[in-house]
Amino acid sequence: MSTPDTIKRTGQFAFARSRRFAPLFATQFLGAFNDNLFKTALFVLISFYGLGSNAWLPASQMLNLGALLFILPYFLFSALSGQLSNKFDKAILARWVKLGEIAIMLLAAFGFWWHSAAVLLMCLFLMGLQSTLFGPLKYAILPDYLKSRELLSGNSLIESGTFLAILLGQILGTLLAGADTHWIIASVLLVAALGQASSLFMPKVAAKAPNTAIDAHVFRSTWQLLRATWAQKELMVAIIGISWFWFIGSVYTTQLPTYTRLNLGGDESVFNLMLTLFSIGIGLGSIVCAKLSHEKLHLSLVVPGTLGMTVFGLCLVWLTHGQHYTVTQNWADFLLRANAWPIMGCITALGLFGGFFSVPLYTWLQTSSSDEFRAHAVAANNIVNGLFMVAAALISSVLIWLFDSINLLYLVVAVGNVVLLLYLLTATSSVRDDVNAFFWRH
Repeated sequence: MSTPDTIKRTGQFAFARSRRFAPLFATQFLGAFNDNLFKTALFVLISFYGLGSNAWLPASQMLNLGALLFILPYFLFSALSGQLSNKFDKAILARWVKLGEIAIMLLAAFGFWWHSAAVLLMCLFLMGLQSTLFGPLKYAILPDYLKSRELLSGNSLIESGTFLAILLGQILGTLLAGADTHWIIASVLLVAALGQASSLFMPKVAAKAPNTAIDAHVFRSTWQLLRATWAQKELMVAIIGISWFWFIGSVYTTQLPTYTRLNLGGDESVFNLMLTLFSIGIGLGSIVCAKLSHEKLHLSLVVPGTLGMTVFGLCLVWLTHGQHYTVTQNWADFLLRANAWPIMGCITALGLFGGFFSVPLYTWLQTSSSDEFRAHAVAANNIVNGLFMVAAALISSVLIWLFDSINLLYLVVAVGNVVLLLYLLTATSSVRDDVNAFFWRH
């Protein structure tokens, strides 16, 4: 048994270099990176370079279709992915999923070569499918690889790595869209191949329920999964909390390009700066949360996480209230403005406290479910996450249509954090008891 001194000497994140974590981290990092590299390159080609200009849909609607196609598999196949993760060795399943990614990227290579928007949109749906299959596997396998005291730190690394991969994929996808087609093809194929290679080093894990029956009826299996998950109160509350995190993340990042142009007066370089700060903030918040937790799950950390998102969300609205620009500046000129640094601080802090908020909830989801149900719980989480992101898009559209104000939308989200915190404190005793214990200790 490890003593506290031993843990201190080896470091809280020493497991990150071991085979029981590093290959999984690399595989999920490369997967998230390739998803966003491919999706961003495709969307930029449609928006700015006329890909599919002769198609039956205008560019704006084609982008909406693409976003729908990518998220649709989460609704259709999450229940199936949970069943597969229980029935088979998760490491073996990961290798098959990554092999599928290579096949999809080979098809995408032909799509890029032929400048076929239809083929590439189909590949976008297939990439959403392989991400759906990998999602439950990724989070359900962590408790098999890591010791209980390492689990929260492992989640923080997965969380920060995912957002860093998303950021880097978006940046590289934007850059490659304006380059020769060969570079896009080579990049997505190389990243897929590296993901396949890293998955080969994931240690095998015995199937949790090898006799699981695979139900191919999409709607029936999804309904049964959600009903079984909702019957377990703590899982339900954890999923609602995580889904709220994806709701606000979707609202902020989706509206950020327009917000940057109209409310900050910045061009695409300022948008990239804000997106970078938000993503780095989430990564830092995830790591700091793990450090402060001292290898134990503390649900009380959702309180400062939620309050921090509220305070800095309101500060961002206050700093940009009444601002409306018709001329944009690059990042260098933007930094010379008096309120630029406070705005950047708010964006970073929003991400940081978001990391504080989400990491304990992911760990709670994993530890509250049995070994046999864990993959199903993560699959149910993916479905509800998708529903919340669709709701975010609909609510944002309605509010902006009615009031023509992104600031008002950001204000509603900031206040909504308080409502969510009240729900977490009242829906189950786990969060409330942990908060009370924290105050008694301090």
